[in-house]
Amino acid sequence: MILVYTESEEGKIKKIALEAVSYAKGIADQMGTSVTAVAINANDTSELGKYGASKVLEVSDDKLNKFNGEAYADVIGQAAKSEGAKVIVLTSSANSKFLAPTLAVNLEAGFVPNVVELPSSTSPFKVKHSVFTNKAFANTEITTDIKIVGIGKNSYGLKENETSATTEAFTANLDAHDFDMEVVSVDKATDTVTIADAEIVVSGGRGLKGPENWGMIEELADILGAATACSKPVSDMGWRPHSEHVGQTGKPVASNLYIAIGISGAIQHLAGINASKVKVVINNDPEAPFFKAADYGMVGDAFEIVPELNKKLKEFKAQNA
Repeated sequence: MILVYTESEEGKIKKIALEAVSYAKGIADQMGTSVTAVAINANDTSELGKYGASKVLEVSDDKLNKFNGEAYADVIGQAAKSEGAKVIVLTSSANSKFLAPTLAVNLEAGFVPNVVELPSSTSPFKVKHSVFTNKAFANTEITTDIKIVGIGKNSYGLKENETSATTEAFTANLDAHDFDMEVVSVDKATDTVTIADAEIVVSGGRGLKGPENWGMIEELADILGAATACSKPVSDMGWRPHSEHVGQTGKPVASNLYIAIGISGAIQHLAGINASKVKVVINNDPEAPFFKAADYGMVGDAFEIVPELNKKLKEFKAQNA
């Protein structure tokens, strides 16, 4: 049996969790078994069956309303033991990467993050995963009895596989040590679309010259239904909140489309957005490093290009409404 941890936020199952269920179903089909999902304080788990979960363990505990790596790892570990799971699927979100090492130690399991494909073999168990900040791939064999894999965001996709899922309440035995670390407060980005869940990200850099010019970036993001982001210097200068900082030292981005405007393309920034499928750059410097990493590039003044792009996109949407 394959166990998958399905992340939720404010009771709503995340898209990355549905991708994890899709991936778990793919492994289950390879191994001739089924998928059981674990959901913690989720309001509605009915969608999990649509992507391949045959069983859903619903955990309801007010002490788990705020993410706690130690406690969540204990819940998932107890669920795995209860179900006799030999393969556990996580996402590669910040929360899952936080709890994964603890879970691996608790279960004496091998763990591989950033997996990009279904296992090439399940006996022995071999997976392909990205390494060196998405610059290369490695094929790794997990030799432990229990195996934990973290699927890279947007690497497998959502695959509907309608299953009649049963639900069952699950109660984990948690003690005081699970809460040795306490979450004091949580600061959330207030964007309509978050960077972590966005299919499209529109990002701005120092080339925009000041925070007063961010209106055209926000307008483009609004037209595309995208999240807004920025480079490290921009957040350091206080032009944009740190929650929008993407890159190796900020938030990693694995969107379907990443549009960089006025960003030169420092190596730390490129490392953080390398997993994005299509990268577009707009910059007035033809020698900007970003052009070497981009799929499409436009050399020119962002203050001329972006307003015109916004205008054309609005016209296109109006004509195809």
